[in-house]
Amino acid sequence: MGNLSGGHIAEFVLVGFPTSPPLQLLLFVLFLAIYLLTLLENTLIVSTIWLAPTLHRPMYFFLAHLSFLELWYINVTVPRLLGAFLTQDHRVSYVGCMTQLYFFIALACTECVLLAIMAYDRYLAICEPLRYPSLMPSSLAIRLAASSWGSGFFSSMMKLLFISRLSYCGPNIINHFFCDISPLLNLTCSDKEQAELVDFLLALVMILLPLLAVVSSYAAIIAAIVRIPTAQGRRKAFSTCASHLAVVVIYYSSTLFTYARPRAMYTFNHNKIISVLYTVIVPFLNPAIYCLRNKEVKDALRKLVLGRCRYSRDVPD
Repeated sequence: MGNLSGGHIAEFVLVGFPTSPPLQLLLFVLFLAIYLLTLLENTLIVSTIWLAPTLHRPMYFFLAHLSFLELWYINVTVPRLLGAFLTQDHRVSYVGCMTQLYFFIALACTECVLLAIMAYDRYLAICEPLRYPSLMPSSLAIRLAASSWGSGFFSSMMKLLFISRLSYCGPNIINHFFCDISPLLNLTCSDKEQAELVDFLLALVMILLPLLAVVSSYAAIIAAIVRIPTAQGRRKAFSTCASHLAVVVIYYSSTLFTYARPRAMYTFNHNKIISVLYTVIVPFLNPAIYCLRNKEVKDALRKLVLGRCRYSRDVPD
């Protein structure tokens, strides 16, 4: 039943990935490698965009925000999981669980809105190329990025206000590797109807509305690309949004698959594997998808690295 504080659970137990000790060690090494590479990749992208004047444009400004978000996103879940692999201590305090839940929801909602803003930016660049500088000035880009962060953290606060007011009397076993909404709602011993309604309504606003914006933007983009007379022109136009489209498909498909039926999502362990996709694999793949397909980012990164190496050779010991 777990420790009780004032008649309520004081800590939860995250089941994680219960396997044999050798496999636990293998999973630890795998997650640690992905975690460190993700930190390195996203730090490089943020630094490159910040330091390269040629990348000081709205498209890369939003990309820097996405990479910065991924740095925090993976830190919400993976360090706690790595600690559990090493120590076999799967306990998390009530406050720690709610804190993890708050930041996870906030960053997930922020990413949904940010991906929609990036789709709108690509729509303007392809469908309104001559008016793009006036339609997407740097001041608007800053406001849009700020609105994505603000809406994400505000919606998370609203969800947590209702979830934290519920009573959790036991059992305290969460069949997941981090604190998420559905497993917590399944453990409450009080009426959760209001919390589920708020969660559903905010999910419509923070997930479905941005998804509709993404679909609308890409419908217009595809229509514009089809009208381009030359094959080379079509390829060039599509290449400017292909990376973002790949990220959107991976992120939204895994998220919608997981949260489409929240009451049933934790009845099967394979849902934890899907959660790994959008909490660990997507932050790991995003930098590779953007950098490998973007010549400007690769050139700026190469100049930055070569410049640093040349500077270190020129500086005397």
